[in-house]
Amino acid sequence: MAVEPDVSQAVQDYAKAIWSLGRRGEGPVSTSALAERLEVSPASASAMLKRLETLGLVRREPYRGVELSPAGERVALEVVRHHRLLELYLAEALGMPWDRVHDEAEVLEHAISPELSELIAEKLGNPTVDPHGDPIPGLDGEIEEGATRALRDLEPGQRGVFARVSDSDPDMLRWLSQRGIDRGAELEVVEHEQFGSGLTVLADGREHALGERLASAMRVG
Repeated sequence: MAVEPDVSQAVQDYAKAIWSLGRRGEGPVSTSALAERLEVSPASASAMLKRLETLGLVRREPYRGVELSPAGERVALEVVRHHRLLELYLAEALGMPWDRVHDEAEVLEHAISPELSELIAEKLGNPTVDPHGDPIPGLDGEIEEGATRALRDLEPGQRGVFARVSDSDPDMLRWLSQRGIDRGAELEVVEHEQFGSGLTVLADGREHALGERLASAMRVG
């Protein structure tokens, strides 16, 4: 799995964004959703999608959006692999807090070669997940993803092992770190707040009140 040398950083960013958005739902990714994700204008997103289509990386469905072609998926998955290996290397080898590794990896993911990426993977013991529990694509593009569910979906009295959390909000990650709630912790839901405003969980003998957004972002196995 290797990105073609003529694929620019911008093209890689678009391919990765389409891949990420596509995993959230079914069907093509709309231009407006892509523009919002990448913080660009719809016109800019539309122009870049035409370039991706010319390169054979996406397929357009009129009035619906775009999907990655097999070639586009290979581009996206290599960038995702680089990104998540870098996050893990920064966290494990350099001791960087998990709320900072995402932004650093966003910059570095385009700079490393496939050879360096594989040296990092070997150094880390060929890991399958990054610091946030997101699966690391294999060299063959395959992703091993264990079954999880959102913490918010557990009923009072139910337990789960904290397996994964979205890395999109560093403040949430810092909040968890400050309270010693790490991946691998056993969490028990004590009660749900009224009107869907959050829940209370028990972790390591202490109760914590979680907001709805954080409870949705955390996944347990």
